[in-house]
Amino acid sequence: MQMTMIEALNNALALILERDQRVVLLGQDIGANGGVFRVTERLQERFGEQRVFDTPLAESAIIGSSVGMAVYGMRPVAEIQFAGFLYVGMNQLVTQAARMRFRSGGVFTCPLVVRAPYGGGVRTPELHSDSLEGLFLQTPGLKVVIPSNPYDAKGLLVSAVDDPDPVVFLENIKLYRSFRQETPEDYYTVPLGKANVVQAGEDVSLFAYGAMVPVALDAARQIQQETGATVEVIDLRTIWPLDEEAIVSSVSKTGRAVVVHEAPRAGGVGAEIVSILNEQCLYSLLKPVERVTGYDTPFPVPGQEDYYLPNARKVRDAIRRVLEP
Repeated sequence: MQMTMIEALNNALALILERDQRVVLLGQDIGANGGVFRVTERLQERFGEQRVFDTPLAESAIIGSSVGMAVYGMRPVAEIQFAGFLYVGMNQLVTQAARMRFRSGGVFTCPLVVRAPYGGGVRTPELHSDSLEGLFLQTPGLKVVIPSNPYDAKGLLVSAVDDPDPVVFLENIKLYRSFRQETPEDYYTVPLGKANVVQAGEDVSLFAYGAMVPVALDAARQIQQETGATVEVIDLRTIWPLDEEAIVSSVSKTGRAVVVHEAPRAGGVGAEIVSILNEQCLYSLLKPVERVTGYDTPFPVPGQEDYYLPNARKVRDAIRRVLEP
């Protein structure tokens, strides 16, 4: 069936609720309203107010309550209206949920999923477009998932709910309704921690995730038309844990690499990938690894978004640089 990412996520949540009575959904306006983007539309009507329920506008309470439920055997899926609002719940997420297995010596786990939309290109107000994955990349105990398409979004969400540890599940707003993809209506999983080779290539490895995957594919097509060089495009899907095997295997073959993300440059996914490549396949690299990212500033006002965000031209220019003799 052809689904948008919104429909795929809604379908995943319905299947999860149906199969596992431990699962509950909670968040601001997710019940009767179906969430700000309608990801949870009609789920309260179908599964009842005890399984899908609204909360006050209090991110710390949403995540804090979810931590308690998860520790004592439930499988909460908490929705935060926008990822930028996760700042308010960082204490509960980072010092409680992420450390639960460590603090208890493995006696307790915290099977919690925190869903949140993020990302630029849709002209949102302040804090609505912030990409916070770099913060969570440095939080031991958290897994961080960012799908780029409806099929992966559904399968990754199912895997995230099934995982024994807390997962931050970030959904790019621009991708919610931008295209449809063939997505099974049945229950299936996509494993966490496994990247996907979207397009095979021999000359350059191009790493991206979320809304940057279509941008990467567009740039790769332009380069192939202009130069004949083939670009291997890899969708990371999970940015923690990163699929080091896929990263190293691709660059050991191509000898060149570009990493693309819309989050700020410093200390981000790109920096981690550069470190992995330096440590594990330095002698395979023919040129320094390029990064195409957002800037180390707060996400800008709507009029400056197009300047801030990576685009196919910026990625194409980076590929050209690594292809130079």
